[in-house]
Amino acid sequence: MEAKLAYICKQFRLPGELILQRWIPTGHINTAYYVALYDGKEVRQYLAQKINWYVFRDPVSMMRNIDLITQHIMSKEPTLERRRRLHFHHTAAGNNYLILKETAEGFVDQSESGESLGEEPWNTDWEFWRLYNFIENSVSFETAEGNAEILRISGKAFGKFNRQLQDFDAGRLVESIPHFHDTVYRMNSFFDAVAADPLGRAAEAEEEIAQIRENREFAGTLCRQIERGELPIRVTHNDTKTNNILFDRDTHDPLVIIDLDTCMPGLACYDFGDTIRFAACTAEEDQVEGMQLDLRLFRAYTEGYLAEMKTVLSEAELESLATGAAVITLELASRFLADYLLGDKYFRIDDPKQNLRRAQAQLTLFRDMMAHMEDMRRIIREVAEA
Repeated sequence: MEAKLAYICKQFRLPGELILQRWIPTGHINTAYYVALYDGKEVRQYLAQKINWYVFRDPVSMMRNIDLITQHIMSKEPTLERRRRLHFHHTAAGNNYLILKETAEGFVDQSESGESLGEEPWNTDWEFWRLYNFIENSVSFETAEGNAEILRISGKAFGKFNRQLQDFDAGRLVESIPHFHDTVYRMNSFFDAVAADPLGRAAEAEEEIAQIRENREFAGTLCRQIERGELPIRVTHNDTKTNNILFDRDTHDPLVIIDLDTCMPGLACYDFGDTIRFAACTAEEDQVEGMQLDLRLFRAYTEGYLAEMKTVLSEAELESLATGAAVITLELASRFLADYLLGDKYFRIDDPKQNLRRAQAQLTLFRDMMAHMEDMRRIIREVAEA
Protein backbone atom coordinates (compact mmCIF):
# COMPACT_ATOMS: atom_id res chain seq x y z
CA MET A 1 0.00 0.00 0.00
CA GLU A 2 2.87 2.39 0.71
CA ALA A 3 4.11 2.11 -2.88
CA LYS A 4 0.62 2.68 -4.24
CA LEU A 5 0.05 5.76 -2.08
CA ALA A 6 3.45 7.15 -3.11
CA TYR A 7 2.46 6.68 -6.77
CA ILE A 8 -0.90 8.39 -6.17
CA CYS A 9 0.80 11.39 -4.56
CA LYS A 10 3.14 11.73 -7.55
CA GLN A 11 0.22 11.59 -10.00
CA PHE A 12 -1.48 14.40 -8.08
CA ARG A 13 1.77 16.41 -8.40
CA LEU A 14 2.45 16.74 -4.68
CA PRO A 15 5.96 17.89 -3.68
CA GLY A 16 8.10 15.75 -1.43
CA GLU A 17 8.46 12.11 -0.48
CA LEU A 18 5.96 9.98 1.41
CA ILE A 19 7.11 9.60 5.01
CA LEU A 20 3.96 8.36 6.73
CA GLN A 21 0.73 6.64 5.81
CA ARG A 22 -2.07 5.02 7.77
CA TRP A 23 -5.50 3.60 7.11
CA ILE A 24 -8.42 5.56 8.57
CA PRO A 25 -11.04 3.07 9.86
CA THR A 26 -14.16 5.24 9.46
CA GLY A 27 -17.01 5.45 6.99
CA HIS A 28 -19.33 2.81 5.60
CA ILE A 29 -18.50 3.18 1.90
CA ASN A 30 -15.07 4.44 0.80
CA THR A 31 -11.56 3.58 2.02
CA ALA A 32 -9.38 6.44 3.29
CA TYR A 33 -5.68 6.87 4.12
CA TYR A 34 -3.80 9.66 5.85
CA VAL A 35 -0.54 10.49 4.07
CA ALA A 36 2.28 12.88 5.00
CA LEU A 37 5.00 14.11 2.64
CA TYR A 38 8.27 15.89 3.39
CA ASP A 39 9.83 18.19 0.81
CA GLY A 40 13.01 18.97 2.73
CA LYS A 41 11.48 22.02 4.41
CA GLU A 42 8.11 21.09 5.81
CA VAL A 43 5.69 18.21 6.24
CA ARG A 44 2.45 18.45 4.27
CA GLN A 45 -0.59 16.33 5.14
CA TYR A 46 -3.28 14.92 2.86
CA LEU A 47 -6.09 12.38 2.71
CA ALA A 48 -6.26 9.85 -0.12
CA GLN A 49 -9.52 7.99 -0.72
CA LYS A 50 -10.39 4.99 -2.83
CA ILE A 51 -13.97 5.38 -4.02
CA ASN A 52 -16.32 2.42 -3.81
CA TRP A 53 -17.05 2.01 -7.51
CA TYR A 54 -19.81 -0.50 -6.78
CA VAL A 55 -21.74 2.25 -4.96
CA PHE A 56 -20.76 5.28 -7.07
CA ARG A 57 -21.22 3.99 -10.63
CA ASP A 58 -20.36 7.38 -12.20
CA PRO A 59 -17.59 8.75 -9.98
CA VAL A 60 -16.30 11.09 -12.71
CA SER A 61 -19.58 13.03 -12.62
CA MET A 62 -19.54 12.89 -8.83
CA MET A 63 -16.12 14.56 -8.80
CA ARG A 64 -17.37 17.20 -11.22
CA ASN A 65 -20.20 17.92 -8.76
CA ILE A 66 -17.65 18.33 -6.00
CA ASP A 67 -15.55 20.76 -8.05
CA LEU A 68 -18.61 22.91 -8.78
CA ILE A 69 -19.76 22.93 -5.15
CA THR A 70 -16.38 23.67 -3.58
CA GLN A 71 -15.76 26.50 -6.05
CA HIS A 72 -19.17 28.01 -5.29
CA ILE A 73 -18.62 27.87 -1.53
CA MET A 74 -15.12 29.29 -1.97
CA SER A 75 -16.63 32.28 -3.78
CA LYS A 76 -18.72 32.98 -0.66
CA GLU A 77 -15.72 32.84 1.70
CA PRO A 78 -12.66 33.88 -0.32
CA THR A 79 -10.69 34.99 2.74
CA LEU A 80 -10.54 31.60 4.45
CA GLU A 81 -7.05 30.42 5.32
CA ARG A 82 -6.00 28.14 2.46
CA ARG A 83 -5.09 25.20 4.66
CA ARG A 84 -8.54 25.25 6.20
CA ARG A 85 -10.37 24.99 2.89
CA LEU A 86 -11.51 21.72 1.35
CA HIS A 87 -9.35 21.45 -1.76
CA PHE A 88 -9.16 18.46 -4.12
CA HIS A 89 -5.88 18.17 -5.99
CA HIS A 90 -5.69 17.65 -9.74
CA THR A 91 -3.51 15.50 -11.95
CA ALA A 92 -1.47 16.75 -14.91
CA ALA A 93 -4.49 15.93 -17.07
CA GLY A 94 -6.57 18.40 -15.02
CA ASN A 95 -8.68 15.75 -13.29
CA ASN A 96 -9.53 15.81 -9.59
CA TYR A 97 -9.44 12.01 -9.63
CA LEU A 98 -7.10 9.21 -10.67
CA ILE A 99 -7.99 5.84 -12.17
CA LEU A 100 -5.23 3.27 -11.73
CA LYS A 101 -4.46 -0.40 -11.56
CA GLU A 102 -1.49 -2.42 -10.39
CA THR A 103 0.34 -4.74 -12.79
CA ALA A 104 3.46 -6.90 -12.54
CA GLU A 105 5.43 -3.98 -13.99
CA GLY A 106 4.01 -1.40 -11.59
CA PHE A 107 1.08 1.02 -11.53
CA VAL A 108 -0.83 2.20 -14.59
CA ASP A 109 -2.67 5.53 -14.94
CA GLN A 110 -5.70 4.86 -17.11
CA SER A 111 -5.66 8.37 -18.62
CA GLU A 112 -2.12 7.78 -19.90
CA SER A 113 -2.54 4.14 -20.89
CA GLY A 114 -5.35 4.54 -23.39
CA GLU A 115 -6.88 1.33 -22.05
CA SER A 116 -10.65 0.99 -21.88
CA LEU A 117 -12.40 0.70 -18.54
CA GLY A 118 -15.06 -1.61 -19.92
CA GLU A 119 -18.77 -1.46 -19.17
CA GLU A 120 -18.39 -2.56 -15.52
CA PRO A 121 -15.11 -1.10 -14.21
CA TRP A 122 -16.15 -1.96 -10.64
CA ASN A 123 -15.71 -5.61 -11.60
CA THR A 124 -12.15 -5.07 -12.91
CA ASP A 125 -8.75 -4.23 -11.43
CA TRP A 126 -9.22 -0.50 -12.01
CA GLU A 127 -9.42 1.64 -8.86
CA PHE A 128 -10.80 5.17 -8.55
CA TRP A 129 -8.85 7.52 -6.25
CA ARG A 130 -8.92 11.15 -5.16
CA LEU A 131 -6.73 13.22 -2.88
CA TYR A 132 -7.42 16.33 -0.83
CA ASN A 133 -5.82 18.44 1.86
CA PHE A 134 -5.81 17.44 5.49
CA ILE A 135 -7.45 20.21 7.55
CA GLU A 136 -4.93 21.04 10.25
CA ASN A 137 -5.81 21.30 13.95
CA SER A 138 -9.26 19.92 13.27
CA VAL A 139 -11.41 17.32 14.94
CA SER A 140 -14.62 15.51 14.09
CA PHE A 141 -17.15 13.90 16.39
CA GLU A 142 -18.32 10.41 15.51
CA THR A 143 -21.43 11.16 17.58
CA ALA A 144 -22.59 14.12 19.61
CA GLU A 145 -22.50 11.88 22.71
CA GLY A 146 -25.50 13.67 24.16
CA ASN A 147 -23.81 17.07 23.94
CA ALA A 148 -26.49 19.60 22.98
CA GLU A 149 -23.93 22.27 22.15
CA ILE A 150 -22.24 20.04 19.57
CA LEU A 151 -25.67 19.44 18.02
CA ARG A 152 -26.41 23.16 17.98
CA ILE A 153 -23.08 23.95 16.29
CA SER A 154 -23.58 21.07 13.86
CA GLY A 155 -27.00 22.40 12.94
CA LYS A 156 -25.51 25.81 12.28
CA ALA A 157 -22.74 24.27 10.12
CA PHE A 158 -25.08 22.23 7.93
CA GLY A 159 -27.56 25.10 7.81
CA LYS A 160 -24.81 27.42 6.58
CA PHE A 161 -23.81 24.83 3.95
CA ASN A 162 -27.40 24.71 2.66
CA ARG A 163 -27.69 28.50 2.76
CA GLN A 164 -24.44 29.06 0.85
CA LEU A 165 -25.79 26.85 -1.93
CA GLN A 166 -29.31 28.30 -2.06
CA ASP A 167 -28.39 30.31 -5.20
CA PHE A 168 -26.67 27.38 -6.92
CA ASP A 169 -28.76 25.74 -9.65
CA ALA A 170 -29.23 22.16 -8.44
CA GLY A 171 -29.96 21.15 -12.03
CA ARG A 172 -26.25 21.51 -12.82
CA LEU A 173 -25.47 18.52 -10.62
CA VAL A 174 -25.60 14.86 -11.60
CA GLU A 175 -27.25 12.36 -9.26
CA SER A 176 -24.14 10.59 -7.98
CA ILE A 177 -26.38 7.78 -6.72
CA PRO A 178 -29.61 7.72 -8.76
CA HIS A 179 -32.82 7.51 -6.69
CA PHE A 180 -30.80 8.12 -3.52
CA HIS A 181 -33.71 9.56 -1.53
CA ASP A 182 -36.49 8.41 -3.85
CA THR A 183 -38.16 6.53 -1.03
CA VAL A 184 -40.80 4.96 -3.26
CA TYR A 185 -37.98 3.51 -5.34
CA ARG A 186 -36.18 2.43 -2.16
CA MET A 187 -39.28 0.64 -0.92
CA ASN A 188 -39.70 -1.16 -4.24
CA SER A 189 -36.03 -2.19 -4.18
CA PHE A 190 -36.39 -3.41 -0.61
CA PHE A 191 -39.33 -5.65 -1.36
CA ASP A 192 -37.56 -6.95 -4.47
CA ALA A 193 -34.72 -7.99 -2.15
CA VAL A 194 -37.22 -9.65 0.20
CA ALA A 195 -38.74 -11.57 -2.71
CA ALA A 196 -35.34 -12.66 -4.03
CA ASP A 197 -33.88 -13.54 -0.60
CA PRO A 198 -30.76 -15.09 -2.21
CA LEU A 199 -29.18 -16.13 1.10
CA GLY A 200 -32.34 -17.26 2.87
CA ARG A 201 -32.05 -14.52 5.49
CA ALA A 202 -35.58 -13.11 5.26
CA ALA A 203 -36.86 -15.61 7.83
CA GLU A 204 -34.64 -13.94 10.45
CA ALA A 205 -36.24 -10.57 9.78
CA GLU A 206 -39.96 -11.27 9.43
CA GLU A 207 -40.92 -8.75 12.11
CA GLU A 208 -38.76 -6.00 10.58
CA ILE A 209 -40.08 -6.72 7.08
CA ALA A 210 -43.64 -6.48 8.39
CA GLN A 211 -42.94 -3.12 10.06
CA ILE A 212 -41.57 -1.68 6.82
CA ARG A 213 -44.53 -3.02 4.88
CA GLU A 214 -46.97 -1.41 7.35
CA ASN A 215 -45.32 1.99 6.84
CA ARG A 216 -44.74 1.78 3.09
CA GLU A 217 -47.38 4.40 2.33
CA PHE A 218 -45.89 6.88 4.82
CA ALA A 219 -42.44 6.35 3.28
CA GLY A 220 -43.66 7.95 0.04
CA THR A 221 -44.89 11.17 1.69
CA LEU A 222 -42.06 13.42 0.50
CA CYS A 223 -42.05 11.91 -3.00
CA ARG A 224 -45.72 12.80 -3.37
CA GLN A 225 -45.03 16.35 -2.18
CA ILE A 226 -42.30 16.70 -4.80
CA GLU A 227 -44.68 15.47 -7.50
CA ARG A 228 -47.25 18.08 -6.42
CA GLY A 229 -44.61 20.83 -6.53
CA GLU A 230 -44.97 21.61 -2.83
CA LEU A 231 -41.27 21.35 -1.94
CA PRO A 232 -38.45 23.06 -3.87
CA ILE A 233 -35.42 21.09 -5.03
CA ARG A 234 -32.18 22.40 -3.54
CA VAL A 235 -28.53 21.37 -3.41
CA THR A 236 -28.30 19.01 -0.46
CA HIS A 237 -25.45 17.12 1.19
CA ASN A 238 -27.44 13.93 1.86
CA ASP A 239 -25.04 12.50 4.46
CA THR A 240 -25.28 15.02 7.28
CA LYS A 241 -23.65 13.08 10.10
CA THR A 242 -21.74 15.00 12.74
CA ASN A 243 -18.55 13.21 11.65
CA ASN A 244 -18.81 14.97 8.29
CA ILE A 245 -18.07 18.31 9.94
CA LEU A 246 -14.53 19.30 10.86
CA PHE A 247 -14.32 21.52 13.92
CA ASP A 248 -11.45 23.60 15.25
CA ARG A 249 -9.75 21.36 17.80
CA ASP A 250 -9.42 24.17 20.34
CA THR A 251 -12.55 26.30 19.92
CA HIS A 252 -14.94 23.72 18.39
CA ASP A 253 -15.95 26.28 15.77
CA PRO A 254 -17.08 24.49 12.58
CA LEU A 255 -14.48 24.77 9.82
CA VAL A 256 -15.68 22.81 6.82
CA ILE A 257 -18.22 20.24 5.65
CA ILE A 258 -16.59 17.14 4.16
CA ASP A 259 -17.65 13.96 2.33
CA LEU A 260 -19.44 15.69 -0.55
CA ASP A 261 -19.96 12.48 -2.56
CA THR A 262 -23.73 12.53 -2.22
CA CYS A 263 -24.21 16.25 -2.88
CA MET A 264 -26.95 16.44 -5.48
CA PRO A 265 -30.47 17.77 -5.99
CA GLY A 266 -32.70 17.06 -2.99
CA LEU A 267 -34.88 18.43 -0.20
CA ALA A 268 -33.84 20.49 2.79
CA CYS A 269 -35.63 18.04 5.07
CA TYR A 270 -33.32 15.24 3.85
CA ASP A 271 -30.31 17.03 5.30
CA PHE A 272 -32.13 18.09 8.45
CA GLY A 273 -33.64 14.66 9.01
CA ASP A 274 -30.48 12.65 8.51
CA THR A 275 -28.64 14.46 11.30
CA ILE A 276 -31.61 13.99 13.62
CA ARG A 277 -31.62 10.28 12.81
CA PHE A 278 -27.89 9.96 13.40
CA ALA A 279 -27.22 12.26 16.33
CA ALA A 280 -30.40 13.36 18.15
CA CYS A 281 -30.93 9.93 19.62
CA THR A 282 -29.79 7.94 22.62
CA ALA A 283 -27.88 5.01 21.09
CA GLU A 284 -25.40 4.11 18.35
CA GLU A 285 -26.62 3.53 14.81
CA ASP A 286 -26.56 -0.26 15.25
CA GLN A 287 -27.60 -0.37 18.93
CA VAL A 288 -31.20 -1.47 19.44
CA GLU A 289 -31.23 -1.34 23.23
CA GLY A 290 -32.05 2.13 24.51
CA MET A 291 -32.59 3.66 21.06
CA GLN A 292 -35.01 6.58 21.12
CA LEU A 293 -35.33 10.19 20.02
CA ASP A 294 -33.81 12.78 22.36
CA LEU A 295 -36.01 15.89 22.16
CA ARG A 296 -33.41 17.99 23.99
CA LEU A 297 -30.88 17.23 21.27
CA PHE A 298 -33.56 17.67 18.62
CA ARG A 299 -34.24 21.20 19.86
CA ALA A 300 -30.53 22.05 19.98
CA TYR A 301 -29.97 20.97 16.38
CA THR A 302 -33.13 22.74 15.23
CA GLU A 303 -31.94 25.97 16.86
CA GLY A 304 -28.60 25.80 15.06
CA TYR A 305 -30.03 24.82 11.69
CA LEU A 306 -32.83 27.38 11.63
CA ALA A 307 -30.49 30.15 12.78
CA GLU A 308 -29.09 29.86 9.24
CA MET A 309 -32.08 28.61 7.27
CA LYS A 310 -35.38 29.91 8.69
CA THR A 311 -35.40 32.93 6.36
CA VAL A 312 -34.60 30.66 3.41
CA LEU A 313 -37.12 27.86 3.89
CA SER A 314 -40.72 28.08 2.74
CA GLU A 315 -43.59 27.29 5.11
CA ALA A 316 -44.02 23.91 3.42
CA GLU A 317 -40.34 23.15 3.94
CA LEU A 318 -40.54 24.03 7.63
CA GLU A 319 -43.52 21.69 7.95
CA SER A 320 -41.57 18.94 6.17
CA LEU A 321 -38.60 18.89 8.57
CA ALA A 322 -40.10 16.58 11.19
CA THR A 323 -41.58 14.31 8.54
CA GLY A 324 -38.20 14.19 6.85
CA ALA A 325 -36.54 12.87 9.99
CA ALA A 326 -38.96 9.94 10.20
CA VAL A 327 -38.93 9.20 6.46
CA ILE A 328 -35.14 9.18 6.28
CA THR A 329 -34.96 6.86 9.30
CA LEU A 330 -37.43 4.41 7.78
CA GLU A 331 -35.67 4.61 4.42
CA LEU A 332 -32.30 3.81 5.93
CA ALA A 333 -33.76 0.90 7.90
CA SER A 334 -34.94 -0.56 4.59
CA ARG A 335 -31.52 0.00 3.00
CA PHE A 336 -29.65 -1.67 5.86
CA LEU A 337 -32.02 -4.62 5.82
CA ALA A 338 -31.95 -4.97 2.02
CA ASP A 339 -28.15 -5.02 2.14
CA TYR A 340 -28.28 -7.72 4.80
CA LEU A 341 -30.64 -9.81 2.69
CA LEU A 342 -28.45 -9.42 -0.41
CA GLY A 343 -25.15 -10.28 1.26
CA ASP A 344 -23.80 -7.00 2.70
CA LYS A 345 -22.45 -5.59 -0.55
CA TYR A 346 -23.08 -1.89 0.08
CA PHE A 347 -22.38 -0.97 3.70
CA ARG A 348 -19.11 -1.96 5.33
CA ILE A 349 -19.71 -4.33 8.26
CA ASP A 350 -17.69 -5.43 11.28
CA ASP A 351 -19.63 -8.64 11.86
CA PRO A 352 -22.17 -10.71 9.88
CA LYS A 353 -25.23 -9.41 11.75
CA GLN A 354 -24.38 -5.71 11.82
CA ASN A 355 -26.68 -4.63 8.99
CA LEU A 356 -29.55 -6.53 10.60
CA ARG A 357 -28.90 -4.74 13.91
CA ARG A 358 -28.65 -1.42 12.10
CA ALA A 359 -32.06 -2.01 10.55
CA GLN A 360 -33.57 -3.01 13.90
CA ALA A 361 -32.13 0.06 15.62
CA GLN A 362 -33.42 2.42 12.92
CA LEU A 363 -36.89 0.87 13.08
CA THR A 364 -36.89 1.33 16.86
CA LEU A 365 -35.96 4.99 16.39
CA PHE A 366 -38.59 5.41 13.65
CA ARG A 367 -41.35 4.16 15.94
CA ASP A 368 -40.26 6.61 18.64
CA MET A 369 -40.15 9.47 16.12
CA MET A 370 -43.69 8.72 15.00
CA ALA A 371 -44.81 8.71 18.64
CA HIS A 372 -43.22 12.16 19.08
CA MET A 373 -44.11 13.66 15.71
CA GLU A 374 -46.22 16.44 17.21
CA ASP A 375 -43.48 17.25 19.73
CA MET A 376 -40.98 17.65 16.88
CA ARG A 377 -43.36 19.88 14.93
CA ARG A 378 -44.05 22.01 17.99
CA ILE A 379 -40.34 22.54 18.65
CA ILE A 380 -39.73 23.51 15.01
CA ARG A 381 -42.55 26.08 15.15
CA GLU A 382 -41.26 27.51 18.45
CA VAL A 383 -37.71 27.88 17.14
CA ALA A 384 -38.81 29.32 13.79
CA GLU A 385 -40.97 31.94 15.53
CA ALA A 386 -38.40 32.91 18.17
